[in-house]
Amino acid sequence: MFRFIARRLLETIPVLFIIVTATFFMVRFVPGGPFDSEKATTPEIRANLEAYYGLNLPLHQQYTNYLKAIVQGDLGRSTKYASRTVNEIIADKLPASLQLGGLSLLIALVLGLSAGVIAAVKRNTKIDYIASSFAMVGICVPTFVLGPLLVLVFAIHLGWFSASGWYSWDDRILPSLTLGIVYAAGIARLTRGGMLEVLNLDYIRTARAKGASEARIIFRHALRGGLLPVVSYLGPAIAGILTGSFVIETIFQIPGLGREFVNSAFNRDYTLVLGTVILYAVLIISLNLIVDVVQVWLNPKLKFE
Repeated sequence: MFRFIARRLLETIPVLFIIVTATFFMVRFVPGGPFDSEKATTPEIRANLEAYYGLNLPLHQQYTNYLKAIVQGDLGRSTKYASRTVNEIIADKLPASLQLGGLSLLIALVLGLSAGVIAAVKRNTKIDYIASSFAMVGICVPTFVLGPLLVLVFAIHLGWFSASGWYSWDDRILPSLTLGIVYAAGIARLTRGGMLEVLNLDYIRTARAKGASEARIIFRHALRGGLLPVVSYLGPAIAGILTGSFVIETIFQIPGLGREFVNSAFNRDYTLVLGTVILYAVLIISLNLIVDVVQVWLNPKLKFE
C-alpha cells in the first residue's frame, strides 16, 4: 500500500503542474486586468501597482516567479485586498466552505444510503417507487433551482429558517439541504443497484438458508458489497460538493471560499483565482486517492496497483 500511495503522490506532481500552468495563462489572457475600474487610474499609479505585484515583468518571468513562490507555499498577495495575502484569505474563508461541504455530505449519505437500502429491500413496492422517484427528482433539479425553492417555502412562507448568512445553525440548514439532496439522489440510485446485485448472489442465499436474520444479512453481508459503487462515486461527489458550493454560497450569501472565488474572477484577482484553483485541485486529488484505498479495503479482491 505504501508503494501505491507514493506512486500516486508522484503522479500528482505533473497533474498539478498542468493545472497551475493552464490556469495561470488563462487568467492572464482574459480581457481586462486587476486594476481596471470605473474610476480612471493615472498612468503613474497604475505603473506603481504593476511594479508592486510584478505585473510589469515579461509574462514568462511572472510565470517562473510564481512557480518558485508556490513551491515555497506562498500563494502571493491579493490584488483586490492589498493588505492581505492569498494564504490569509483562504485560511479565513475555507472553514465556512468545509462546514457547508461536511454537513451536505452527511445529509447526502444519510438520505441516500437509507433510501437506497430501503428501496432495494422493498423492491418493486410503493416504497421502492417513492424512493426511486425521489432520486430521479434530485438528479434532474439543479442546485440553483432547488435552493430558491427551499428559500421560498421554508424561509419566506413558513419562516422556519434563515434565507442567508452563516451566523447560527438555522442559517446552515437550507444551504446544506440544497447541496445534500442533489447528491443524496445519486447515492440512493447507486446503493439500490449495488444492493440488488449483492442480494442475488449465492452467499446471500446460503446465509438465508442457514437461518440468518434479514437484518444480519443486509447489514453484515450485503451492505459492504453494495457500497462499492457508492464509494467509487464519493470521490467525484465530494469534489462536486466542494465546487458546487460556489453556487450555494452565492445564493445564500455564505462567506466561504467558493463565493470568494466567484468574486475574485469578476475582480480579475489573478493570485486569488490561482490559489483557490490549486487548493481545490489538491483536495480533489487527495479525495480520489482516499477513495481508491477505501475501495481496496472493502473489496479484498482488488489490489493496490
